[in-house]
Amino acid sequence: MTDKPDDFGRGKAPYGLGRNASNYGDPAFALYLRRSFAKSMGYSQAMLDKPVVGIADTASDYNNCHRTIPELIEAVKRGVLAAGGLPLAFPTISICEPSLSPCSMHYRNLMALDTETMLANQPMDAAVLVGGCDKTVPAQLMAAISAGTPSVMLVVGPMLAQAFEGERLSACTDCRRYWARYRAGDVTDEKIATLEGKLATTAGTCGVMGTASTMACLAATLGFMPLDAASAPAVHADRLRIAEEAGAQAVRLIRNPVAPLSLMTQGNLDNAVRVLLSLGGSTNAIVHLAAIAGRAGLDLDLKRLDALSETTPVLVDLKPTGEGYMEDFHAAGGMRALLWELRDLLDLTAKDLDGVSLADRIGDGSHFVDRRIIRARAEPVSPVGGLVALFGSLAPDGAILKRSAATPALFETEARCIVFDGLADLSARIDDPDLDVTPQGILVLKGAGPRSPAGMPEAGYLPIPKKLARQGVKDMVRMSDCRMSGTAFGTIVLHIAPEAAVGGPLQFVETGDRIRLSVKDRTLDLLVEEAVLAARRAAWNPAPPPARGWDRLVHDQVTQAPLGADLAFLRAAP
Repeated sequence: MTDKPDDFGRGKAPYGLGRNASNYGDPAFALYLRRSFAKSMGYSQAMLDKPVVGIADTASDYNNCHRTIPELIEAVKRGVLAAGGLPLAFPTISICEPSLSPCSMHYRNLMALDTETMLANQPMDAAVLVGGCDKTVPAQLMAAISAGTPSVMLVVGPMLAQAFEGERLSACTDCRRYWARYRAGDVTDEKIATLEGKLATTAGTCGVMGTASTMACLAATLGFMPLDAASAPAVHADRLRIAEEAGAQAVRLIRNPVAPLSLMTQGNLDNAVRVLLSLGGSTNAIVHLAAIAGRAGLDLDLKRLDALSETTPVLVDLKPTGEGYMEDFHAAGGMRALLWELRDLLDLTAKDLDGVSLADRIGDGSHFVDRRIIRARAEPVSPVGGLVALFGSLAPDGAILKRSAATPALFETEARCIVFDGLADLSARIDDPDLDVTPQGILVLKGAGPRSPAGMPEAGYLPIPKKLARQGVKDMVRMSDCRMSGTAFGTIVLHIAPEAAVGGPLQFVETGDRIRLSVKDRTLDLLVEEAVLAARRAAWNPAPPPARGWDRLVHDQVTQAPLGADLAFLRAAP
């Protein structure tokens, strides 16, 4: 059980249950005890002699996105057993956006640390990481890169859109659209209650190009899973076949180990950025990609992202940028068709876990493609990428705007701002009939970044004040140091860095100040004299740090958004 058999590589090395022996000062006893306990679960010696594939299980009754994971794990086990390995599932924490306080992002790094520890220290030769919801996939990729365990990504897949009263609905762009109408008085209490049961009616992650779908597409681009695995619906039989193949691929990784770090080249990172831009993908993916890159000693430079955005068209017509759903993207040709359209912009030498180049993965162009969903380069949804980076006196280290889901008429705005100092203040005053706001004003939320007690929530989609919504206002400029859901839309500046909680310029913005946004010039400036700002800084009293626990570790170690809001001590040296 410690000598690697020839068909998994010649030579002698610990493998399977012989890996990572517990330390009692007697290695032979440790393995004897381990085998004894394993046999108590009914395994034969023949099974215990096999190499081991660990399966990270993120099923949870709190996580609706992951309710198909038990059957996916059974399919993974079939693939592992058929290929000659022993599958052993193990639980990690599971983070679901609606089920966590203050927000799921606050625990992404905890999940990454949990998963890294289990990958690195349990006996396994390779792993399958089963996840799907938006913070889970980056957490698992961060963990695999840091642990070094050869790992296959398996996502649960998107939900299906369903027909309701003459239109198709799916979480969560439609959730937000109807909630905005409800706030404006266009939808009744009875209708909004009915819609609660119509927006997410099958298993799976959000059915639009939100963060979960974006991260699935990026994981496939990076080579951690097959291209079709990014978009096959959660309830499709293909999803189970993909799971079975993930198990087989993990056994191939035992025979031919590929360190996750080896996939993280600068060229492959650029490929992922190009795909993100072409999808009109989630702004959250920038933070997650920065964190994943940071585990590999790379930087996701916002100015480089902006430069790539100018030469990368949006080609995918899905909500929130367009009209389609993920099932349409899958049926239209999916990632293979998209990557073929982008091929001259990509590093085609990048390899996947099987050592296959991106050029070979996307094929010869003979695939089917539905041009209603995946546009040709000559007829893009937009000739430039969906995301831009902004810099200026309000965001010295950068901020992000999703221009593909914004209102172009607001791209060049200079206006008076209305400031909300934290989420409680926003909740208390946003619908106050006496709020001093006009449609031309700028709404600013501060105190919601990665170091704040709010934990960088998806609160950047500030609601239109009710009195303006009822006048028919659909969009206005909004900005904050937090995030917004990848399913959201609007002219919203996010991830302002440095954040307010660390004393960034955003901390010292006050209602009545003027701010200038210029998408053309990529600038975001606070138009307040330095002497006034100096007086405000001198009067500022930062909040005391949390006393203990995870909150204290985050306060002491979390980086700013441009570095991925990861814990500093977990980042690799550049």
